[in-house]
Amino acid sequence: MEIVKLQNLPLLSASSSHRRSSPATISRLPSYLLGCSCINVTTNQREYLRLPRRSNLRIWKSSVNCSASAQSVTREKEDRNEKENLVSGDAIRRRFLDFFASRGHKILPSSSLVPDDPTVFLTIAGMLQFKPIFLGKEPRNVACATTSQKCMRTNDIENVGRTARHHTFFEMLGNFSFGDYFKKEAILWAWELTTKEFGLPPEKLWISVFQDDDEAFSIWRNEVGVPEERIKRMGEEDNFWTSGVTGPCGPCSEMYYDFHPERGSSDADLGDDSRFIEFYNLVFMQYNKKEDGSLEPLKQKNIDTGMGLERMAQILQNVPNNYETDLIFPIIEKAAHMASISYSEADDTTKTNLKVIGDHMRAVVYLISDGVMPSNIGRGYVVRRLIRRVVRTGRLIGIRGDGLGSPDGAFTPVLAETVISLSTEIDPDVSLRKTAIVEELKREELRFVQTLERGEKLLDQFLADALTQEKPCLSGKDAFLLYDTYGFPVEITAEIASERGVTVNMKEFEVEMDNQRKQSQAAHNVVKLSVGNEMEIAEGIPDTEFLGYDSLSVRAVVKGILVNGNPVKHVSEGTEVEVLLDRTPFYAESGGQIGDNGLLYSLGDGNEKSKTVVEIKDVQKYLGNIFVHKGMLKEGSLEVGKEMDASVDAKLRLRAKVHHTATHLLQSALKAVTGPETSQAGSLVSFDRLRFDFNFHRPLTDDEITEIEALVNRWISEAADLDTKVMALADAKKAGAIAMFGEKYGEQVRVVEVPGVSMELCGGTHVSNTCEIRGFKIINEQGIASGIRRIEAVAGDAFIEYITSRDSFMRQLCTMLKVKAENVNARVESVLDELRATRNEVSSLKSKIAVLRASNVASKALVVGQNNIRVVVENMDDTDTDALRSAAEFLTESLQDPVAIVLGSIPDEGKVSLVASFSPEVVKMGIQAGKFIGNIAKLCGGGGGGKPNFAQAGGRKPENLSMALERAKEELLTALSPDAVRSN
Repeated sequence: MEIVKLQNLPLLSASSSHRRSSPATISRLPSYLLGCSCINVTTNQREYLRLPRRSNLRIWKSSVNCSASAQSVTREKEDRNEKENLVSGDAIRRRFLDFFASRGHKILPSSSLVPDDPTVFLTIAGMLQFKPIFLGKEPRNVACATTSQKCMRTNDIENVGRTARHHTFFEMLGNFSFGDYFKKEAILWAWELTTKEFGLPPEKLWISVFQDDDEAFSIWRNEVGVPEERIKRMGEEDNFWTSGVTGPCGPCSEMYYDFHPERGSSDADLGDDSRFIEFYNLVFMQYNKKEDGSLEPLKQKNIDTGMGLERMAQILQNVPNNYETDLIFPIIEKAAHMASISYSEADDTTKTNLKVIGDHMRAVVYLISDGVMPSNIGRGYVVRRLIRRVVRTGRLIGIRGDGLGSPDGAFTPVLAETVISLSTEIDPDVSLRKTAIVEELKREELRFVQTLERGEKLLDQFLADALTQEKPCLSGKDAFLLYDTYGFPVEITAEIASERGVTVNMKEFEVEMDNQRKQSQAAHNVVKLSVGNEMEIAEGIPDTEFLGYDSLSVRAVVKGILVNGNPVKHVSEGTEVEVLLDRTPFYAESGGQIGDNGLLYSLGDGNEKSKTVVEIKDVQKYLGNIFVHKGMLKEGSLEVGKEMDASVDAKLRLRAKVHHTATHLLQSALKAVTGPETSQAGSLVSFDRLRFDFNFHRPLTDDEITEIEALVNRWISEAADLDTKVMALADAKKAGAIAMFGEKYGEQVRVVEVPGVSMELCGGTHVSNTCEIRGFKIINEQGIASGIRRIEAVAGDAFIEYITSRDSFMRQLCTMLKVKAENVNARVESVLDELRATRNEVSSLKSKIAVLRASNVASKALVVGQNNIRVVVENMDDTDTDALRSAAEFLTESLQDPVAIVLGSIPDEGKVSLVASFSPEVVKMGIQAGKFIGNIAKLCGGGGGGKPNFAQAGGRKPENLSMALERAKEELLTALSPDAVRSN
């Protein structure tokens, strides 16, 4: 029998003799004791605690003398914990970055999920932030870099949770070389990282190379030592990376992990997901693909790699899929707990649903953190769609309310807390935006729950319609509408339909789903790189030196001229041109501020014929930092190499500066009034106004707008000098500087500070003292998308012009109303009351006239069938909609049940109004006013509907009204009694 020596055990609560320990007490024992199978303990005390019988272990309150030591067990536990820490998701990320940092790579932060590149919808690859460097548009600041990049892809959304490794949100670990090292180093380091740093068994690793890439094959076989039978040559579709039809491209080599090496190497298929997982892709970017399809070597060969963090975590943590790693599983466990289910005991369908929730919650939290708010367009629709999938999936597995006991609450904010707790190593800024993320999720979920309830009503209507068919069947289009718009999983729709005796056309549903998938896949999932005409244009042209912070006029040399995008050497008067200068005072549009206006001119030798004037109307940045001055050659001629005076319109520059500084003050005032979580979502700084978009869930109140204006104007009046300095990006962020939305920053940044009020990273032009702004006024505040508001405001000269214009309007109004300005509101209210009273009187008279006309129409009623159903179908000429309704109600009441009334009119040019009123007995016969009048309205180019007994409709083809009413009469008579019709 094994004797174990136990010392310094935690004392347990006192217990009377032979009392069994509670589960709570047992759980407090050291875990290594609970694993013991049979241990006897001797003691000289009688009071003890008894463990469950399966352990056969008794622990005494006093210390116990035993012969064997538990220290080795403790060390084993510590070793195991250390090993687990080394393979955690955070550790894998950190070890990857440190590995390449020790080999000369600069660790760079992940870029936003919202890319700077307008050709890409969302950040889908680690290389995206380096695209301008790969293209040669921007100079490299470092020779090689390493990142852990947040990525989003939605093209395979239906596979999320169903496979072991499909995700919407994921992290891509990457190492990049910009003309520094190439194929050999990339391969050797990838092998060292994988086998030495991460300790993967070499015999479980397989390699794929492009079929013609003998160099890569040789490195893997001869220098790394991978057996030839574990290196697969594959075709262009699998192992040749291209960015598009043209542009940088090259062969790639992928590393695979083999979960079942016992199956041998004969006929091994790397595409077999049950055996292999591809976890590391090395792209050797060495060619430029031309329009004719030919390949030419790039001057600078680059390396672009990607290792899926979730996939490596699956391998190292030895779990069956990516979802059960510590990167995602805590979210799944939380969702399972809220649904009162066990993941380990759940069936496959429930597990899939939990995986969907875990994946999508990560995606929406990081998207919202990066400023993407739920909406019905663009990226906002992606967020909304993912949130809705989470909500409907949560309800499907049994989460009710907030999942914590409140039936009226939202559960996505609770899950978001778990996601945010896991975000520290991925993106520290997420936790800073916690309040905004949680509040946005709560609003979106509760709004969607209402939509779901409306969907339930629509489903009831669809099923009622289906039950009128000989073989009741819900169309696939209707099922897809419920799925896509109202969030109904087709499984729920099919289940409810089955209970009502209705089938669902699943083939048609799948067609609709496939169409949506194709649209999704076609959009935004390719990083487009191109090397073409623009590179030829920029050949030999250096970056433009910007001198506009300190000077509005400089002498410059024309380095290039473009006409219709093509380079030319010489242009003559009357030509629209784009001029490239070696230096310029003109600000090029960026950071929301529009480009300067002004003149390029040369007086020559004083002779009028030698004078050259180019009127500049816009300035844009091109190929990184080349300024393109766009304008019209008003006088003379222009040629490359000519010296010109470049002069900015000082008045317009001042208006832009005033609005840009006012924008900074506005953002600070907004945060002060509405809360620090309010963040910028876009901006425009122009000469006549400023526009500021921000994330907020409701309209600003009048009091809030007044308070914001007062704050900004107070700061203006304090006449504070602005402090502008250039510093390291890290130092600027540490100092609390705010980044402007959509702006890209280098390692050195320009910081603009209004002391005590605002500090922002900004390359724009600003006033030197706030008093130059003179005044600030908000002229409009409105919603532009779900969760996105927009403020438009004026400052400086534009503020004076606005106030002057409004004062002129007020004086005219005072003259018209013959009152003083302070009495305008009361007088307008009085006029409106008079107008409303007059309109009500007119409407009442129209209704009375319509009723009188209807009383004459009553005599024309047809009597149908043995039940003596009275039917009236009549054209009421130009009767307006309200009066038409009154006429229909009068006829229904005066003719009494059973009666069917259909009236039509042309109240305005190009407009048709229709009303149907059916008494209870007619409705019982299966004829519903809403459906009936809706079909009739289609003949007039419109539609409508309503209740079974009363409905209204409209149309846009008055010329078809007579025909439509004739059709209505025929259908009514046929439906009510085709064989027995007589006049009243």
